Amino acid sequence: MEKINRVFLIVLDSVGIGGATDAKIFGDDNPDTLKTIAASKNFHTPNLLRLGLFNIDGINLGSREKNPRGSFARMIEASAGKDTTIGHWEIAGIISNRPLPTYPAGFPPEVVDALEKNFGRKILCNRPYSGTQVIHDFGREHEATGNLIVYTSADSVLQIAAHEKIVPVDELYNFCRKARKISDVGRIIARPFVGTFPNYERTPRRHDFSLEPPEETILDALSKKNFATIGVGKIFDIFAGRGITRSLGVNENNSDGMKKILRLAEENFQGLCFVNLVDFDMKFGHRRDVEGYAQAMTIFDAELGKFLSRMRADDLLMITADHGCDPAAQGTDHTRENVPLILCGEKILSGVNLGTRKTFADIAATIAEIFSVDFDTRGKSFLPMIKK
Repeated sequence: MEKINRVFLIVLDSVGIGGATDAKIFGDDNPDTLKTIAASKNFHTPNLLRLGLFNIDGINLGSREKNPRGSFARMIEASAGKDTTIGHWEIAGIISNRPLPTYPAGFPPEVVDALEKNFGRKILCNRPYSGTQVIHDFGREHEATGNLIVYTSADSVLQIAAHEKIVPVDELYNFCRKARKISDVGRIIARPFVGTFPNYERTPRRHDFSLEPPEETILDALSKKNFATIGVGKIFDIFAGRGITRSLGVNENNSDGMKKILRLAEENFQGLCFVNLVDFDMKFGHRRDVEGYAQAMTIFDAELGKFLSRMRADDLLMITADHGCDPAAQGTDHTRENVPLILCGEKILSGVNLGTRKTFADIAATIAEIFSVDFDTRGKSFLPMIKK
């Protein structure tokens, strides 16, 4: 096989393609993010169509491409979870047998006491809440008292919201670092906001403080061998910075993330560019906005076309997701779904159906084989099936 020097791995956050066989165990009844948004008049993805998205096993939408430009697979999550952290860890090679803890009744008194002691401030809310609604409901009290808005969700998260004029962003980040030492959740999330009631708005200066991965990831394996590991979007935060040789920071939006990828396409590096595009999940999935989600996919597809035109002969593009978040489902939680995998590049075969893979970790195993690095994972490389 001719050498692949750059892998661009794009995670379309929450773009699931149908309920996993164990979806009901996770509280989901036949979710299908892609099916929901594809029914919208705002959904138009000719580039994904040509690459083979609708040729993937289990997807019965639209028309199948007769001669797909890419190869493709359906990916099953082997880990016990349906959240960003667990999903990305599995993509990077770690299968988590236990879900990260969640707090549907809010954090217990001992945690609240420890937080307040370390913050030197009282906390407000302490229960699962919509991120936009919580600042509406508690923002004025926060401004009047300086108390911090602490809340959670169906995910393993502890979120701290504060108005930027009351708590400067750097101070908010320090509160999050203190909370990281106290709580066992997957992510501590800073949620700064601005404005006046009732028109508060969250700012792009959100920051995640994640647990470190419990095992080595493909990022560790690559960086130890001096390959580039470039994080775009939330990747640095998700992996607590470990194994990342360079980060381009959190994206203002999906389009900002794609602009960063296009700039990277013009650079010379050997290794992995790992990208998270979070708008699908954060702005549309959780808010159950079908039309907005569909439009976001249409915009991504157009920007994907620009990237495809700039790919080099030694590039490999991988497009996948980390979980589902069906905007037609009940509630606001993620949904337990299978995810797509699309592969494209001059050094691999096109039109290969890789079938249904048993774990997202097959992606990490394949990247390890591409760059000939030793990496221990339960995932299996599919490189032999697509190499020319």
